[in-house]
Amino acid sequence: MTQEEFLAALQERKEKVYSFLHREEFHARFQPEHIHDAIYSYMKGGGKSLRPAVLLFSCGAVGGEEERAVPAAAAVEIFHTWTLIHDDIIDRDDRRRGGPTVHEEFRQRAISELGYEPEEAIHYGLSIAILAGDMQQGWSVAILATLADYGVDPRLALHLIYDAGMRVLSLLVDGELRDVQFSRWEIEALNEDLVLEMLTKKTGILYEYAGKAGALIGLNTLDESHPYVRAISQFTRLCGTAFQLQDDILGIVGDETALGKPVGSDIREGKRTTIVLHAYRQAQEAQRRFLQSVLGNPAASREEIQETVRLLRELGGIEYTAGLARKFVSEALEHLDQLPESYYRELLRFWAEFMIQREF
Repeated sequence: MTQEEFLAALQERKEKVYSFLHREEFHARFQPEHIHDAIYSYMKGGGKSLRPAVLLFSCGAVGGEEERAVPAAAAVEIFHTWTLIHDDIIDRDDRRRGGPTVHEEFRQRAISELGYEPEEAIHYGLSIAILAGDMQQGWSVAILATLADYGVDPRLALHLIYDAGMRVLSLLVDGELRDVQFSRWEIEALNEDLVLEMLTKKTGILYEYAGKAGALIGLNTLDESHPYVRAISQFTRLCGTAFQLQDDILGIVGDETALGKPVGSDIREGKRTTIVLHAYRQAQEAQRRFLQSVLGNPAASREEIQETVRLLRELGGIEYTAGLARKFVSEALEHLDQLPESYYRELLRFWAEFMIQREF
C-alpha cells in the first residue's frame, strides 16, 4: 500500500460519513438558522476525520462490514466536533480549520446581522457555540440509537451509547479540566506521568472508543474482552495519545496556514506539555525565568513567543516529544500485530504512522 492509496481510503471514509451527516432529515431538524449554521460550521472547514476512519477500518479488520458501522462513525465525528466547539471556548481560540471558531463567527454575525454592541456580541457568540455543542452531543447519541436499523444488535447500540455518555465523556472532561488546571500549576509540581495521563484522557480515550466501537460492531458482540477488541482498543488509545503529542508539536512549530488555527496559542495559554516539561528541566536559571514570564501570558509579544519557540527547540523539548510519540506508536503496533493479516490491518498500520507524520 502506498501513501496515496491510504489517503484515498481516508478520503473515501470521510465522504461516507459526511454524506450520512448531510442528510436532509438532519438539516431540517436544526433551527433557527444560526444554530443550523453553527452545527455545520466545522464540517464546512473539512477536518481529517481520523476518528471515524479508524472506526470503519477497525470494523473491517475484525471481518465486519463497514456499512453497518457508518452511523457509529458519523456519531463519533459529531461527538468530536462538539468537543472542539467547547474546547475553543475554553482555550479562547478564534481560528479553527482555516476559519473563525464558532463563538467568533457568531460574535461577528451578531454585530453584522443583528446590530449587537461589541460586549453583547461576545456573549451571543459564546451562547451560540454552547448551544450548538449541546445539540451535537444529543445528535451523536441519536445517531448511535439507529445502529439497530443497520443490523447491529440493539443491546450493542445501547452499550455504545452508555459507554460514550458515561465512561468516555467523564474521562474526556477529566482530561480537559486537568489541562486547564495544569496551566496554572508551577512547572516543578508536574511530572511526565501526570501530563501523559491528561493527554490520554483528553484525546486518547475518544480514539480508543472509536476503535473499540468499530471492532464490537464488526464482531456484533458486547464482549469487550474479545482478543481482537482488546488489541484494537489498546492500539487506538496509544495512537490517540501519540496524536496529541504530535498536535502539541504542531501547535508550536507547525505551519499556521496548513493547520488552520493559531500557532503559539498553547504558549500564551500556558499549556503544560511534555515539550515544556522537558525543556524546562534542561534550562538554566535565566532561561527558566524567561519561560515562566511568557508561558501563560496572554499579552506575550510576537518576539517573546518566537524566543520561547527557539528555546523549546534548543533545549530539546520538540525532539523529545517527537520521540515519545514514536514510542507510543511503536507500542501500539505490537497490539495491532495480534490481528490477522488483511487489507484493513494495513490501513490501520498506515493510519498509526500518519498520526505522527502529519503536518496539519
